[in-house]
Amino acid sequence: MTRYMQIVENIAGLIADGSLRPGDPLPSVRKAAEQRKVSKGTVVLAYSTLEAHRLIEARPQSGFYVRAHAPGAAQLPSAGLTRPNVVRSPAPDRMRQTLGDLVGARVTSLGSSFANPSMYPMQSLNKALRASSRQSHYSKTLVDLQLGLPTLRRAITQRYLELGYAVPMDEIIITCGGMEAISLSLQVVTQPGDLVLIDSPMFFSGLQLLKQLGLGALEMPTDPESGLDLGLLDETLSRHKVAACLLMTNCQNPLGFSMSEAKKRELVKVLLRHGVPLVENDVYAELQFDLQRNRAAKAFDTEGTVLHCGSFTKCLAPGFKIGWVAAGRYREAIANRKFATTLGTSVPPQAAIAYYLAHHAYDRHLRGLRQVFQERVNRMSHALSSYFPAGTRVSRPHGGFVLWVQMPAAVDSLKLFELAATRDIGIAPGPIFSARQAYDNYIRLNCSHPWSESLDETLKWLGRSVSDMCR
Repeated sequence: MTRYMQIVENIAGLIADGSLRPGDPLPSVRKAAEQRKVSKGTVVLAYSTLEAHRLIEARPQSGFYVRAHAPGAAQLPSAGLTRPNVVRSPAPDRMRQTLGDLVGARVTSLGSSFANPSMYPMQSLNKALRASSRQSHYSKTLVDLQLGLPTLRRAITQRYLELGYAVPMDEIIITCGGMEAISLSLQVVTQPGDLVLIDSPMFFSGLQLLKQLGLGALEMPTDPESGLDLGLLDETLSRHKVAACLLMTNCQNPLGFSMSEAKKRELVKVLLRHGVPLVENDVYAELQFDLQRNRAAKAFDTEGTVLHCGSFTKCLAPGFKIGWVAAGRYREAIANRKFATTLGTSVPPQAAIAYYLAHHAYDRHLRGLRQVFQERVNRMSHALSSYFPAGTRVSRPHGGFVLWVQMPAAVDSLKLFELAATRDIGIAPGPIFSARQAYDNYIRLNCSHPWSESLDETLKWLGRSVSDMCR
């Protein structure tokens, strides 16, 4: 660990265990550098990182202090569902048109689940693409073609090790993005007509996928801060025949929570007891704000029943469409399904990402990405608290770049969506995140765009429009 990160971890730990309390002063930069025998620049970098994580704050002419909880911060959204809900035909056709409009806004696209393109190291990736093209990566065996480039699979295995758990290279299959990983996983553990347990609200492309595969959805009430109630999950699995679970345990989209590792361990135990495999969508794993990385449920899988789906789309290379699945006991079935559909994943983007991971500062890129995302999420959250009417509730994500917003009950988010579209503003209305089209007065907003006067005016306009609907 670098010296500045040692300081960050140390101070964050003191704040977490209560040794440092809100309002307590930190040593000056000069004094901290002397105490820790490091340069002033190292301390400045550490304090800046802690400030970005909203653990400390700088006060003009005074110094750095442990941050107090923001007064008047919006409450968290309510869970929405109060009991499990079975929907046999998720996401009606009307939703497809809505989904298409989300990214079509020509002025301000706040409805997309893709981050602002300026956030990614495209120049470095293009260099990696050129450099890797000079090497011979094309597979000589059918197995390599099915499973993916060995250098990339090896790099992903190494990444797992760095995060604290072991996944064999042979278990990893490279896919055309995270959605193919999820689709292949569902296809090998379900049959058309089966029931899949999901958290609610849920990312809308997942709902569309369930419909395409002819699968029913069992929506579960989901706490916006901690996720599923495992007692209710246990009871529900005893009452319903469920073929699989499709869940996000880190930086859930759209709620933003990450389950604790203890809860993930228990989740795996509950599912194993009922014989239900878990398809774990973990595409936001690298975007967690916490200084201590939260491992996925896959880390606690001892029987190979967790199919862990990852991707470089959200954290590194959106246009490359490279994902993977750590398939556990289903590795052979997924490899065969992959061969029968797309045969293999395009080699050049695989080679470029493998080269980037080997020769570029991936962790430094991720630290910068997380810091900017957290700053922009906090900025938008503050703006919503200022511009939206009383009674508005806003999520507090543990990572990623989206906010889930609960507006007063009188607000119809689909009407707000249509009204915003007349001004070339895209937002994501709540009903598309539910198999039963719930969440009428909720929206999801993308916070990844740089703050600007135009964005500020857009949020003010949305706030006024929501207020008008409440009258």
